Amino acid sequence: MKVIICGAGQVGWQIARHLSGENNDVTVVDNNPELVRRATDTLDVQGIAGFASYPEVLDRAGARDADMVIAATYSDEVNMVTCQVAHSVFAVPRKIARLRSRSYLNVVYSDLYRRDHMPIDVVISPELEVAEAALKRFSAPQAFDTEMFFGGKVQMLGIRLDEDCPVINTPLRQLTDLFSTLRAVVVGVRRRGSLFAPEPGDQLFVGDEIYVFTFAEDVARTMEVFGKTTRQQERAIIIGGGNVGLMVAQRLESQVRRVRTKVIERNRKTAEKAAEALERTIVLNGDGLDGALLAEAGVDRADAVLAVTDDDKTNMLASVRAKSSGCPLAIALINDPTLSPLMQPLDIDAFINPRATTVSSILRHIRHGRVKAVYSVGDAEAEIIEAEVLSTSPIAGQLLRDIDFPEGVLIGAILKGTEVHKPRGGIRIEEGDVIALFSLSADVPEVERLLQVSIDFF
Repeated sequence: MKVIICGAGQVGWQIARHLSGENNDVTVVDNNPELVRRATDTLDVQGIAGFASYPEVLDRAGARDADMVIAATYSDEVNMVTCQVAHSVFAVPRKIARLRSRSYLNVVYSDLYRRDHMPIDVVISPELEVAEAALKRFSAPQAFDTEMFFGGKVQMLGIRLDEDCPVINTPLRQLTDLFSTLRAVVVGVRRRGSLFAPEPGDQLFVGDEIYVFTFAEDVARTMEVFGKTTRQQERAIIIGGGNVGLMVAQRLESQVRRVRTKVIERNRKTAEKAAEALERTIVLNGDGLDGALLAEAGVDRADAVLAVTDDDKTNMLASVRAKSSGCPLAIALINDPTLSPLMQPLDIDAFINPRATTVSSILRHIRHGRVKAVYSVGDAEAEIIEAEVLSTSPIAGQLLRDIDFPEGVLIGAILKGTEVHKPRGGIRIEEGDVIALFSLSADVPEVERLLQVSIDFF
């Protein structure tokens, strides 16, 4: 498939990395020549320096025979015009745009994105994706990462193992004997910075970060098995009242089970805007790093602090100060993935990587065949893929134990009809089944071959 990616920033570069690694013809366009050079030097892509919305620039990028345009520049308007030009001038079949402004995302104006108006097939909102990720972290407070699959029937949990974990030094194959009714599968382990898919004989050690698939009903028990207690979240403090913080606060207000929420925002105009938009949430104008203001907000009585400003260092320091003031859970928004190794030494419980959430969202729309969801793990080190098994797939009709998956691939759960099954060697994979699997990035092409899916839409 021939793809033009407009914008060579963090998100654009990461999408280009994924698609070029899967033998697609990728061209990156950006008005910053240095970003274009970085992409062409590090990836197997072509690069064009220029404004993506200019017809001559898209023409040079090969828009006349492109299958898809992904507009992921920092400007909403450039992304929208790029899609319009790609459609009207070059008849590009598929157009994806990243839009940040809440006004463009307002459901009242959803008819805007139709082929006879603004021809954008898929709209991706980084702020909305990040807000959803923050709420997921808040709902699973002891997990550093979480995502839903099979329409919420199965949940992936990222859990950091401490000294009090009862299954430390226990081979994974023995977990079934110890907890016979537990429907959970460890599919990934990060140890000393290296991520791998574990073997049945592998043991878990203190400091490991594990990725676990579990049934939604078994989340609390799964957390307990791996040494984590769960409690109901009743009070939250959000540091940052911008787009992300406001979306999180509004979602918490709309929940049936009330969560008492306070927002701290440094900019007075932004704080006033948030106060007008929120009904039951207290908005405080001040610095989220101010210990006195945090005390006034009741940080020692809060169940969680979510630091979601647009500054990584502020989010990290605010999280550290909140934890030192007695808050049991701190979640930080971190744009720079190289800062993620600092989370554990700083005692920050979970972090949200906007790039990973946006990349996952875009991949969800560019994977196809019968791929229903894709979730990017870590710094694009692995993917969790939910896909339907086709009749033409090499795995259709085979017992799970007989399928030759790569070493970096593990099945997390299987959906047959409406019933979810824990993967066992004797279960037969049939046409129409939906499987959720963990795959290291290097093994994704082989997974696509086994599932008979490809990047090509058409």
